[in-house]
Amino acid sequence: MTPPNHRPTILQIIPKLETGGAERTVVEVSAAIVAAGGRALVAAEDGRMAADVRAAGAEIFALPMAAKNPAVILANARRLVHLIAAEHVDLLHARSRAPAWSALLAARRARVPYVTTYHGAYSETNAVKRLYNSVMARADRVIANSHYTSDLIRTRYGTDPARIAVIPRGIDPAAYDRAAVSQQRRDAVLAAWGLMPGTRIILQAARLSPQKGQTVLIDAAGRLGMAFAGTNSAAPVAIILAGDAQGRDDYVRDLDKRIAAHRLQGVVKRVGHVSDMAAAYAVAHVAVLPSTRPEAFGRASIEAQASGVPVIAARLGAPPETVRAVPDVAAGTETGWLVPPGDADALAGALAEALALTPEEHATMAARARSHATTAFTLARLQADTLGVYDALLGTTLRSAFETSTAIGVPSGGDGAA
Repeated sequence: MTPPNHRPTILQIIPKLETGGAERTVVEVSAAIVAAGGRALVAAEDGRMAADVRAAGAEIFALPMAAKNPAVILANARRLVHLIAAEHVDLLHARSRAPAWSALLAARRARVPYVTTYHGAYSETNAVKRLYNSVMARADRVIANSHYTSDLIRTRYGTDPARIAVIPRGIDPAAYDRAAVSQQRRDAVLAAWGLMPGTRIILQAARLSPQKGQTVLIDAAGRLGMAFAGTNSAAPVAIILAGDAQGRDDYVRDLDKRIAAHRLQGVVKRVGHVSDMAAAYAVAHVAVLPSTRPEAFGRASIEAQASGVPVIAARLGAPPETVRAVPDVAAGTETGWLVPPGDADALAGALAEALALTPEEHATMAARARSHATTAFTLARLQADTLGVYDALLGTTLRSAFETSTAIGVPSGGDGAA
C-alpha cells in the first residue's frame, strides 16, 4: 500500500558511481527530482561520484549493478523487486546495459514504468552482442542523447519513434563560465601540469582509449612538428591528455611510444583525471575530440564551448550536432572545426588554423562557442525534459514543479520529449 504523503519516487540504476557523462547525468536528474518534490533513489556500486549523488539529495542503495554475470543479473532483478516494494518506487530508469536487464525484469514483475537512456553508440559485432544491447530499446520510453543516437535506435531495433525522446546532455552555464574561474584555480591547473602561463594548450578531455583517438592527435602533432611554423605567435604549445587509462596499460605504452617517435616528450602530457575541468578549459586554447568511433553525444564538446573554447571534432556520430563548422554553417558563425575521423593530416590542418587565430579572432569564436552551447545545451532543459518523460508515464507534474521551484520556464526539446 502506498504510504500517506507519498512523493513520486524514481530509482535510477547505473553500474558504478565513477566519473563519466552518464554518472554526471544521474547527479543532475537526482537534483531535479528532489527540486520537483520527488524522491530520488540510485542503485549502484560505490565510486568517486557517490558524494555528489548524495549532495544532490538522492539516496544510494549499494548493489552489484556493474556485474555482467547472468546469475548476478537475475539476483539483481530480485533485489530490485524487493527495493521497489520496500521504497514504494514508481518508476525505474536504467542507464547501462547489464543493470538494464535486471531493471527490465524487475519493472515487468513489479509492474512499474521503465525508462532507459541510450548513452552510447554500442558496437554490434554478432547476434549475441545485438541481443545484449537491445535491452536499452525495450523500455516504455527510451531517451536518446542525440539525433544520431535516436536514428541508431530506430535503425537497429525498429523502435517506434513515439517511444523515443531526444534529450541532449546539458551543462550549467555558470559552472563553465571561464570569467568566473579565479586566477588561483588557473594557476593550480598549470602548476599541476608543469606549464607556464601563456602556454597555448590543446586539450583533450577523455578517458585514454583507442576509440577516443589520442593516437590521431599525437600523429597530427607530429605532422606539425609542434614547431607550428606559420602561426602568429611564439608562445609555447602543449597538448594535454586529460583522462584515466582505466587499466588500458598496453594502450598507454603505445601512446608513450608515439610521443617519443615524434619527439614530443614534454609537449604531450598525460595528466590523468582532472577534478577541476572548468579551470582546465579556462586555460585551454582549443579542445579536441578526435574520436575514431561514433560518439553518441560527446559532452566534452559542449563543456568546452560553454567555457569559450573552440572545438575540433571528428565528423562522426553526434559532434556535428554540437559543433558549428564550415561548410555546415556560414563562415563567421562557426564555433570550431569538423574533420574526417582518423585523418591526422586533416586534424593537423585544423590545429594549425586554430593556433593561427589572432587574439581577436580567437575571442570572437570563443564568444560564439559559449553562446551556442549555453543556449542549445542547458542543464535546465535536460532536467525538465527528463522529468517530462516521467510525467508522461506516471501522470505526475514533476516538470512544472521543477520549473516553478527553480523559477525557470524551459521549452521542451521536442522529438518526443514530453
